[in-house]
Amino acid sequence: MNLWFRMIRVILRAVLGKNLSPLETSRVHFRVWPHDLDINMHMNNGRYLTLMDLGRLDLMIRTGMGRLVLREKWMPVAASAMVRFRRPLLPFRSFQLESRLLCWDDKWFFLEQRLVRGGRTIAFALLKGCIRRSGGHVPPGDIFQQVLDEPLASPPMPEAVRHWIETEEDIQVPEGELS
Repeated sequence: MNLWFRMIRVILRAVLGKNLSPLETSRVHFRVWPHDLDINMHMNNGRYLTLMDLGRLDLMIRTGMGRLVLREKWMPVAASAMVRFRRPLLPFRSFQLESRLLCWDDKWFFLEQRLVRGGRTIAFALLKGCIRRSGGHVPPGDIFQQVLDEPLASPPMPEAVRHWIETEEDIQVPEGELS
């Protein structure tokens, strides 16, 4: 239930907060609560990913994409994530989640998300996602055209994202296990 309260809080603050351009960084503040902990008494690694969902929600709403996605009944989908956990988050500690769009291609958005405390990166993630509609995906360029009323060119793809994509393409999934 606690995630529902956090989600409502994120939505309200995003709707009432400052709008962002698609390339600006979203910042959401959280605190580690006892129900976020694992048996090691620090925040569970799965909770990082759940909170990152809320960071992307804040970014979508504040850039104007959320309204369009809701109106069109589209669905934002995370396809892949690479996460690096650097330091633990202990009970009752506050931290900031920073989310920003790095680049995009004809199908995918590539985002960076960081959990930061006291100016130090606690965890870092690269995420690949898309917006789905019945019959396929919505090209990012079409979304920006509708939100901004003008085309928006993708920034150059960072080398780390390029290497990550190449690594993903090299992974062999046994036949029949995943499609």
